[in-house]
Amino acid sequence: MTEKTAAMAELCPLCGADGSDFYEQRYFCCENCKGIFLAPSLRLEPELEKIRYEKHNNDVNDPGYQKFVEPVVNAVLANFSAQHRGLDFGAGKGPVVSSMLAAKGCNIALYDPFFHNHTELLLQTYDYIVCCEVIEHFYQPAEEFGRLHSLLKPCGKLICKTLLYDRQTDFSRWFYKNDETHVFFYQAATMAWIEENFGFCDLHISDRLIELTCKKLASD
Repeated sequence: MTEKTAAMAELCPLCGADGSDFYEQRYFCCENCKGIFLAPSLRLEPELEKIRYEKHNNDVNDPGYQKFVEPVVNAVLANFSAQHRGLDFGAGKGPVVSSMLAAKGCNIALYDPFFHNHTELLLQTYDYIVCCEVIEHFYQPAEEFGRLHSLLKPCGKLICKTLLYDRQTDFSRWFYKNDETHVFFYQAATMAWIEENFGFCDLHISDRLIELTCKKLASD
Protein backbone atom coordinates (compact mmCIF):
# COMPACT_ATOMS: atom_id res chain seq x y z
CA MET A 1 0.00 0.00 0.00
CA THR A 2 1.45 3.37 -0.96
CA GLU A 3 1.73 6.22 1.54
CA LYS A 4 -1.02 8.12 -0.30
CA THR A 5 -3.37 5.11 -0.28
CA ALA A 6 -2.66 4.41 3.38
CA ALA A 7 -3.55 7.98 4.27
CA MET A 8 -6.95 7.51 2.62
CA ALA A 9 -7.76 4.19 4.30
CA GLU A 10 -9.07 3.16 7.69
CA LEU A 11 -9.63 -0.27 9.17
CA CYS A 12 -13.28 -1.23 9.31
CA PRO A 13 -14.44 -1.53 12.95
CA LEU A 14 -16.87 -4.29 11.98
CA CYS A 15 -14.75 -6.75 10.00
CA GLY A 16 -11.21 -5.35 10.24
CA ALA A 17 -10.67 -5.02 6.48
CA ASP A 18 -9.43 -1.86 4.80
CA GLY A 19 -12.01 0.84 4.22
CA SER A 20 -11.39 3.25 1.36
CA ASP A 21 -12.29 6.92 1.23
CA PHE A 22 -16.02 7.24 0.61
CA TYR A 23 -16.76 10.88 1.36
CA GLU A 24 -14.35 13.76 1.98
CA GLN A 25 -11.85 11.54 3.83
CA ARG A 26 -14.32 11.60 6.73
CA TYR A 27 -16.32 8.50 5.89
CA PHE A 28 -14.87 5.23 4.66
CA CYS A 29 -16.50 2.25 2.98
CA CYS A 30 -15.37 -1.31 3.58
CA GLU A 31 -15.25 -3.43 0.42
CA ASN A 32 -15.56 -6.59 2.51
CA CYS A 33 -18.66 -6.02 4.65
CA LYS A 34 -19.85 -2.85 2.85
CA GLY A 35 -20.10 -0.92 6.12
CA ILE A 36 -19.65 2.86 5.95
CA PHE A 37 -17.97 4.43 8.95
CA LEU A 38 -16.77 7.74 10.28
CA ALA A 39 -13.01 8.08 10.70
CA PRO A 40 -12.30 7.12 14.34
CA SER A 41 -10.40 10.36 14.95
CA LEU A 42 -13.64 12.29 14.32
CA ARG A 43 -15.76 10.47 16.89
CA LEU A 44 -17.01 12.41 19.89
CA GLU A 45 -15.46 11.84 23.28
CA PRO A 46 -17.88 10.04 25.65
CA GLU A 47 -18.67 13.22 27.60
CA LEU A 48 -19.69 15.09 24.46
CA GLU A 49 -21.54 12.05 23.15
CA LYS A 50 -23.68 11.94 26.29
CA ILE A 51 -24.42 15.68 26.06
CA ARG A 52 -25.65 15.13 22.50
CA TYR A 53 -27.92 12.29 23.62
CA GLU A 54 -29.32 14.39 26.43
CA LYS A 55 -30.60 16.81 23.81
CA HIS A 56 -32.73 14.12 22.17
CA ASN A 57 -36.41 14.84 22.66
CA ASN A 58 -37.61 11.26 23.09
CA ASP A 59 -40.70 11.82 25.21
CA VAL A 60 -42.28 8.45 26.00
CA ASN A 61 -45.72 10.11 25.76
CA ASP A 62 -45.12 11.74 22.37
CA PRO A 63 -47.57 10.16 19.84
CA GLY A 64 -45.23 10.99 16.97
CA TYR A 65 -42.31 9.15 18.52
CA GLN A 66 -44.55 6.26 19.52
CA LYS A 67 -45.59 5.96 15.88
CA PHE A 68 -41.94 6.05 14.80
CA VAL A 69 -40.98 3.09 17.02
CA GLU A 70 -44.20 1.16 16.42
CA PRO A 71 -42.65 -1.28 13.92
CA VAL A 72 -40.23 -2.46 16.61
CA VAL A 73 -43.02 -2.82 19.16
CA ASN A 74 -45.19 -4.72 16.69
CA ALA A 75 -42.33 -7.07 15.79
CA VAL A 76 -41.95 -8.00 19.46
CA LEU A 77 -45.68 -8.45 20.03
CA ALA A 78 -45.95 -10.66 16.93
CA ASN A 79 -43.34 -13.08 18.23
CA PHE A 80 -43.27 -12.90 22.02
CA SER A 81 -45.55 -12.80 25.04
CA ALA A 82 -45.33 -11.74 28.67
CA GLN A 83 -43.66 -15.07 29.47
CA HIS A 84 -40.64 -14.12 27.38
CA ARG A 85 -37.83 -11.90 28.57
CA GLY A 86 -36.53 -8.97 26.57
CA LEU A 87 -33.82 -6.33 26.71
CA ASP A 88 -33.97 -2.79 25.36
CA PHE A 89 -30.29 -2.37 24.49
CA GLY A 90 -29.35 1.28 24.13
CA ALA A 91 -32.66 2.39 25.60
CA GLY A 92 -31.59 6.03 25.82
CA LYS A 93 -32.93 8.83 27.96
CA GLY A 94 -36.53 8.29 26.82
CA PRO A 95 -37.10 4.53 26.50
CA VAL A 96 -40.23 4.70 24.36
CA VAL A 97 -40.06 1.13 23.04
CA SER A 98 -39.79 -0.52 26.44
CA SER A 99 -42.46 1.82 27.84
CA MET A 100 -44.90 0.78 25.12
CA LEU A 101 -44.06 -2.89 25.53
CA ALA A 102 -44.37 -2.75 29.32
CA ALA A 103 -47.83 -1.24 28.85
CA LYS A 104 -48.70 -4.38 26.87
CA GLY A 105 -47.52 -6.60 29.72
CA CYS A 106 -44.11 -7.46 28.29
CA ASN A 107 -41.19 -8.25 30.56
CA ILE A 108 -38.38 -6.05 29.24
CA ALA A 109 -35.29 -4.65 30.97
CA LEU A 110 -33.42 -1.47 30.05
CA TYR A 111 -29.71 -1.14 29.38
CA ASP A 112 -27.84 1.93 28.19
CA PRO A 113 -24.21 2.77 29.00
CA PHE A 114 -25.13 6.42 29.64
CA PHE A 115 -28.65 6.37 31.10
CA HIS A 116 -29.38 2.83 32.37
CA ASN A 117 -25.96 1.39 33.07
CA HIS A 118 -27.16 -1.80 34.75
CA THR A 119 -24.20 -3.99 33.80
CA GLU A 120 -25.61 -6.99 35.66
CA LEU A 121 -28.14 -7.27 32.82
CA LEU A 122 -25.25 -8.11 30.49
CA LEU A 123 -24.65 -11.32 32.45
CA GLN A 124 -28.08 -12.73 31.61
CA THR A 125 -29.76 -14.04 28.45
CA TYR A 126 -32.93 -12.96 26.68
CA ASP A 127 -35.59 -14.22 24.31
CA TYR A 128 -35.37 -10.98 22.35
CA ILE A 129 -33.32 -7.81 22.23
CA VAL A 130 -34.43 -4.53 20.68
CA CYS A 131 -32.00 -1.89 19.39
CA CYS A 132 -34.10 1.03 18.20
CA GLU A 133 -31.96 3.65 16.43
CA VAL A 134 -28.91 2.30 18.27
CA ILE A 135 -26.62 0.29 16.00
CA GLU A 136 -25.60 3.35 13.97
CA HIS A 137 -24.01 4.66 17.19
CA PHE A 138 -21.69 1.67 17.66
CA TYR A 139 -18.05 2.75 17.82
CA GLN A 140 -17.03 -0.93 17.93
CA PRO A 141 -19.75 -2.81 16.02
CA ALA A 142 -17.84 -6.11 16.01
CA GLU A 143 -17.69 -6.08 19.80
CA GLU A 144 -21.32 -5.01 20.13
CA PHE A 145 -22.79 -7.58 17.74
CA GLY A 146 -20.75 -10.28 19.43
CA ARG A 147 -22.18 -9.12 22.74
CA LEU A 148 -25.74 -9.03 21.42
CA HIS A 149 -25.43 -12.56 20.08
CA SER A 150 -24.10 -13.79 23.43
CA LEU A 151 -27.05 -12.21 25.26
CA LEU A 152 -29.64 -14.05 23.18
CA LYS A 153 -31.01 -17.48 23.90
CA PRO A 154 -30.90 -19.97 21.00
CA CYS A 155 -33.62 -18.96 18.51
CA GLY A 156 -33.92 -15.58 20.21
CA LYS A 157 -34.42 -12.51 18.06
CA LEU A 158 -32.44 -9.33 17.61
CA ILE A 159 -34.81 -6.60 16.40
CA CYS A 160 -33.13 -3.42 15.16
CA LYS A 161 -34.32 -0.17 13.66
CA THR A 162 -31.89 1.91 11.63
CA LEU A 163 -31.80 3.60 8.25
CA LEU A 164 -29.83 1.53 5.76
CA TYR A 165 -27.77 3.19 3.08
CA ASP A 166 -28.09 2.20 -0.57
CA ARG A 167 -26.30 3.42 -3.67
CA GLN A 168 -29.40 5.27 -4.86
CA THR A 169 -28.89 7.74 -2.01
CA ASP A 170 -26.80 10.88 -2.45
CA PHE A 171 -24.57 10.56 0.60
CA SER A 172 -23.59 14.24 0.49
CA ARG A 173 -27.24 15.16 1.11
CA TRP A 174 -28.15 12.22 3.31
CA PHE A 175 -29.60 13.64 6.54
CA TYR A 176 -28.77 10.51 8.52
CA LYS A 177 -25.05 11.25 8.52
CA ASN A 178 -25.58 14.74 9.94
CA ASP A 179 -26.05 13.48 13.49
CA GLU A 180 -22.49 13.52 14.81
CA THR A 181 -23.20 10.47 16.99
CA HIS A 182 -24.04 8.37 13.91
CA VAL A 183 -20.71 6.73 13.20
CA PHE A 184 -21.47 3.46 11.38
CA PHE A 185 -23.94 2.95 8.54
CA TYR A 186 -25.13 -0.37 7.19
CA GLN A 187 -26.11 -1.54 3.76
CA ALA A 188 -28.25 -4.63 3.16
CA ALA A 189 -25.02 -6.47 2.34
CA THR A 190 -23.57 -5.41 5.70
CA MET A 191 -26.48 -6.98 7.55
CA ALA A 192 -26.01 -10.17 5.50
CA TRP A 193 -22.34 -10.18 6.52
CA ILE A 194 -23.34 -9.82 10.18
CA GLU A 195 -25.82 -12.68 9.82
CA GLU A 196 -23.14 -14.95 8.40
CA ASN A 197 -20.32 -14.02 10.75
CA PHE A 198 -21.96 -13.53 14.15
CA GLY A 199 -24.06 -16.68 14.53
CA PHE A 200 -27.38 -15.36 13.25
CA CYS A 201 -29.84 -16.64 10.66
CA ASP A 202 -33.15 -15.70 9.06
CA LEU A 203 -32.28 -12.10 8.24
CA HIS A 204 -35.37 -10.07 7.41
CA ILE A 205 -35.26 -6.43 6.32
CA SER A 206 -38.38 -4.31 5.93
CA ASP A 207 -37.70 -0.61 5.46
CA ARG A 208 -35.86 0.42 8.67
CA LEU A 209 -36.77 -2.75 10.56
CA ILE A 210 -34.14 -5.49 10.68
CA GLU A 211 -34.70 -8.86 12.34
CA LEU A 212 -32.04 -11.52 12.99
CA THR A 213 -32.49 -14.87 14.72
CA CYS A 214 -29.84 -16.43 16.95
CA LYS A 215 -28.91 -19.85 15.59
CA LYS A 216 -29.71 -22.95 17.59
CA LEU A 217 -26.87 -24.58 19.48
CA ALA A 218 -25.10 -27.27 17.49
CA SER A 219 -26.34 -29.94 19.91
CA ASP A 220 -30.01 -28.87 19.52
